[in-house]
Amino acid sequence: MTKPRVVIVGAGFAGYHAAKTLSRIARDRAEIVLLNSTDYFLYLPLLPEVAAGVVEPGRISVPLSGTLNGVRVVVGEADRVDLQNRWVGYTNPEGDTGKLAYDRLVLSVGSVNKLLPIPGVTEYAHGFRGLPEALYVHDHVVRQIELAELAEDPAERRARATFVVVGAGYTGTEVAAHGQLFTDRLVAQRPHLDVRPRWMLLDVAPRVLPEMDQRMSDTADRVLRRRGVDVRMGTSVAEATPDGVKLSDGEYVPTCTLVWCVGVRPDPFVAELGLRTEKGRLTVDEYLTVPGYPEVYACGDAAAVPDPNNPGRICAMTAQHAQRQGKLAAHNIAASYGQGRRRPYRHRELGWVVDLGGKDAAANPLKVSMSGLPAKAVTRGYHLLAMPSNRARVGADWLLDATLSRPAVQLGLIPANAVPLESTSPEVARRG
Repeated sequence: MTKPRVVIVGAGFAGYHAAKTLSRIARDRAEIVLLNSTDYFLYLPLLPEVAAGVVEPGRISVPLSGTLNGVRVVVGEADRVDLQNRWVGYTNPEGDTGKLAYDRLVLSVGSVNKLLPIPGVTEYAHGFRGLPEALYVHDHVVRQIELAELAEDPAERRARATFVVVGAGYTGTEVAAHGQLFTDRLVAQRPHLDVRPRWMLLDVAPRVLPEMDQRMSDTADRVLRRRGVDVRMGTSVAEATPDGVKLSDGEYVPTCTLVWCVGVRPDPFVAELGLRTEKGRLTVDEYLTVPGYPEVYACGDAAAVPDPNNPGRICAMTAQHAQRQGKLAAHNIAASYGQGRRRPYRHRELGWVVDLGGKDAAANPLKVSMSGLPAKAVTRGYHLLAMPSNRARVGADWLLDATLSRPAVQLGLIPANAVPLESTSPEVARRG
């Protein structure tokens, strides 16, 4: 008897954990195929630490083939789904095309950078959603400090040592926090550079971390301002130019660095499926199945999963939701073959953690607000538990960073044109 085939599209938090859970409970009763644009699962929350040189990039890149036993990994970009004939079309990194037939399908394609119609942003800003982007930002920041040291014009030195981050959510706040510490260390190694790096954090929201607890917001704001980060709430970029940015309040800031952390939107692939959507995300029921197609499941940032704790609303686009939904999709697929019973999506808020670099962090595990070293311990403990692999290596990097000076060199591996902001696959560097 032929085994049923389950095809999972996307290996983010939802897709990876769907594959891992299903491989455990299926026990060779189903063929599991995971289609992803890279051969690794990326632990996104530690990207700011990669950009700041705290954690090596390979540490947060968890290999799919080495950690998903019994799962066939296909590296390629999904470009078509035939829902009537039940197959997924894809293109591999070499440009060759292929098809994967399925009996059950999990759509977990995730999200990409959220763009706004601001002149110059796509030309002069860089996003922060993938490993190539984090590597580029690291090299770019080091390069600007090195060029600032060589510049004879004081205005050029100030511009090169000015770094603008747009978006004071989870990612943008961590990028600015780690970035200020990183560049302060770089300048300390260059006694001839007579300017202190200036980091600016902009957002139209009234406070830092607007989606999180007020006390976490206050902690992050206090730490950033203490370090000298120029926090501007109620302010954004009106126009980006090659030499700087014009702010919404009319001020012009000379800079060579604009990092775009405004937020995320569902992968554009979702809109091409011809299925019903809500806020750009695939409509699903509480069991994560797509209406009219009981063999198709969707989870993570690509799915509009009803939030049982907030009737009439859908779950936020977070890693916690994505991971839980991926696991539930696996259980419900197994149930569709008579293995157990399907369950609706339920969740309990575990709290949030924000690493602010150095000895600083903000956390509210189980709604208990924390800051300083206790929050730092909780934050790092959470990340180690949430990572599927490489825990010892990440912990070793943290230990080395706390005890040794941080090396900072630009490797030049990712040129600017390889990580355009409008990329629909920010985790993949664009070819030349």
